[in-house]
Amino acid sequence: MPRINLLPWRAEQRAQRQRHFLTLAGAAALSMGAIVALTHFQVEQWIEDQNARNTYLDVEIAMLDKRLAEISDLEKERENLLARMRIVEQLQTSRPEVVHLFTEIVAAIPEGVFLTSIAQKDRNVTLEGLAQSNARVSSFMRSLDASPWLGTPDLKRIQASATKAEQDGKQFQFQLMIGQTNPFAPASVEGKPAQAQKAGQERKR
Repeated sequence: MPRINLLPWRAEQRAQRQRHFLTLAGAAALSMGAIVALTHFQVEQWIEDQNARNTYLDVEIAMLDKRLAEISDLEKERENLLARMRIVEQLQTSRPEVVHLFTEIVAAIPEGVFLTSIAQKDRNVTLEGLAQSNARVSSFMRSLDASPWLGTPDLKRIQASATKAEQDGKQFQFQLMIGQTNPFAPASVEGKPAQAQKAGQERKR
């Protein structure tokens, strides 16, 4: 019976399988490398696109910040202009008030009353003077109260004069305070005109 040696055939078959395995492994490695390279390229492309978008957003944000700063400056200029306009309006309104103030005070002074000092702070006026009697001071206050350009007078002090010459003439020193009003301008309290406020104060008294 002939004998067949299968060792060379098996070795060749094993070598063939190894070559096939190495070929497949090489192809898999190449495929994996290609996939990694493509993934890396895609990620890099995404990063570049995102960086481009970030740069665009940074530029737009800087432009918006600049515009906001310009708007803020314009708002400040607007507020300054409005404040100046209010001051001008107040000055225009107060000019006739000063004239009316002195006119009404002079017209209200009765006989026997002499003013020695007039002081104004904001819209309050302090009057100091001499009077021959308390009744003269009361008459003076009633005349002031009747003026539409003056508020209700408030008597702060009245006393006999300290000097002997004035005591002999029965002089009385007095101090009263009165507010300055404008019958043509609305008041800030409850939106009522100044004249209506004054009438309300008279009804309360």
